[in-house]
Amino acid sequence: MKPSVIAAALACALWAGKALAQDDAAKEAKRQQLINSLHYQTGDVALAEADAHLHLQPGFRSLDQADARKVLEDLWGNPPDEDVLGLLVPDNAGLDSDHSWAVVLTFSNKDGHVSDEDAAKIDYTQMLKDMQAGIHDANDERKKAGYGTLELIGWAEPPHYDVLTKKLYWAKELAFSDANGHTLNYDIRVLGRDGYLSLEAVSDMADQALVKEGMQQVLPMAEFDSGHRYADFNPKTDKLAAYGLAALVAGGIAAKTGLLAKIGLMLLAAKKLVVVAFVAIAGFVKKIFGGKGRGGGTVS
Repeated sequence: MKPSVIAAALACALWAGKALAQDDAAKEAKRQQLINSLHYQTGDVALAEADAHLHLQPGFRSLDQADARKVLEDLWGNPPDEDVLGLLVPDNAGLDSDHSWAVVLTFSNKDGHVSDEDAAKIDYTQMLKDMQAGIHDANDERKKAGYGTLELIGWAEPPHYDVLTKKLYWAKELAFSDANGHTLNYDIRVLGRDGYLSLEAVSDMADQALVKEGMQQVLPMAEFDSGHRYADFNPKTDKLAAYGLAALVAGGIAAKTGLLAKIGLMLLAAKKLVVVAFVAIAGFVKKIFGGKGRGGGTVS
């Protein structure tokens, strides 16, 4: 190869490298600008749309709906989600760190009051087996649709329900073929008069201990306001959901976009994960709970 050709090739390579570096620097500057623009809240924070409050303890801050969507959509690349009420952010994991995680807050009242009458009857061991089989069997259809496969590995935290506080929590370990490593999906549901609050965190399984400790701190922070609590339900005037606690758990795989597109995951893969999660669970829940009526019932 002629020296002139080699020199031209080296010049092109250097130019391309410089352009990429400048592009990366611009993206990083834009990311930091977004992070610096966020307005954190502490103490007691109202969730007016849900008639609820957050009683934030040291170690956590919250972002309102607008800032939460900035993080989820602009910083982490999730699709737009108007249902997001806010975001809880731990102090020990920055939004731009490799171990970043946060808690997505949403409220559901379209189905009405969720009864806990089935709480003592749910066989979570059998539920897990049924869900694993249903999700695995749907992989062929996901592949035909051009998506990766999904497997439910097991409970990362078995379901627990506190009958006094009306709070349910659990965690699942998931394996997406489009992602490196396994994914942790940690859920909390707070039952109220008209529906329930969802608090959901998604992270790498490598951060399970960090997220578990954090979510246990989050558990007592969310409460419905007086008049909107579980005990305020009036069967004569209020709508009753056609399912119980079992359906909340069975339908809890990445029920919201959550943090599936967090830093460290490919955006394209993350978008697939959201779609795959819906495809995986929607038919299964309908099949198991569609005709159960009041209270859900035990999965068998």
